[in-house]
Amino acid sequence: MLNPAWRRVVLKVGSALIAPDNEGCSEKYLRPIAEFIRECRLLGREVILVSSGSVAAGRHHFNFQHHRVPLALKRAMAAVGQNEMMNFWSRCFDFPCAQVLLTHSDLSDRVRHVNVQNTLRRLLDHGVLPIVNENDTIATEELKVGDNDNLAAMVATVCHADALIICSDVNGLYTADPNKDPHAKLIPEVRQISQEIYALAGGSASAVGTGGMLTKIEAAEKATTHGVDTLIADGHQPDTFQCLLAGKNPGTIFYAQQNPLPAKKHWVRHTLRAKGEIWVDDGCVAALCQHGASLLSSGIVKITGEFESGDAVIVRCSVGKRSIAKGVSRFSASELFSIKGQKSQHIARCLGYCPNGSNAVIHRSEMMLLEKV
Repeated sequence: MLNPAWRRVVLKVGSALIAPDNEGCSEKYLRPIAEFIRECRLLGREVILVSSGSVAAGRHHFNFQHHRVPLALKRAMAAVGQNEMMNFWSRCFDFPCAQVLLTHSDLSDRVRHVNVQNTLRRLLDHGVLPIVNENDTIATEELKVGDNDNLAAMVATVCHADALIICSDVNGLYTADPNKDPHAKLIPEVRQISQEIYALAGGSASAVGTGGMLTKIEAAEKATTHGVDTLIADGHQPDTFQCLLAGKNPGTIFYAQQNPLPAKKHWVRHTLRAKGEIWVDDGCVAALCQHGASLLSSGIVKITGEFESGDAVIVRCSVGKRSIAKGVSRFSASELFSIKGQKSQHIARCLGYCPNGSNAVIHRSEMMLLEKV
């Protein structure tokens, strides 16, 4: 539903809507979406479009019949398809559009993160429609977000949107797979994303997209914990957008959490990728989980992985191997090997210096406890 309180909306459109037959961009499903964007703007709502489909849109230019496309060729398809896709969207509107291509590193680096935020805000301030996509022409596996459902959620948090609308090829989240179970029922509202909700997510039914229901649930969790309402609806049905404009719910809405995570902790939890692991003793687990303490070197028993100061790491309990927290390490892995088990006052003696002038390995302001342990 298009809540009157929503002033800024991120709209995600998938590959199956952009190029349903792998034969370039098609108007089949996109015209109603374009009209919806136009109506939102007339109602005074800002819209950011996250558009998948560059590979699917460019594929028909290449004489390649196999289902599995080599990465280098996929990048070439994306380069052609991105141009076609932007030309198509530009022709749909009588206002300017802007292409914004991102990789995961643009969102995980704090400086670039802020730059993305400022660019999107300036575009909206000047009445320009930002059209965001992953930069598939250059992204490596390490740099990729991987799917545009999660990219859209990251964009929604970056620009402080009120709502994220994910246009899918299904009506929303069901009690079972509607393609297999005729008794499956649509779940119209979700107040809390639990393990039971994740268990309902199946694979992707689309032959041209990469995101199934699982990635949509992941995206909804990212967005709702930042205070962003998230709606999954069928983008193939023109009635979907008429319902939205009428204030009705055509799919599944995941309500924003009443107490969203602080911005920095949300960034640590949902955007940064862990480069290593720090294993700690039971006393340290109690200090972190029960007393909200920072992680100190004295509680560390093992370090795995290669990481530098400023990289994200997972904190694990050495007994039971549970994931306790995720945070930004102020020490490199090699430094931690030298100081693990040592009291904070001995760090300078062990290393010959004290990095960042701080004794905390992970400060509590840069650490997020993980509920799923």
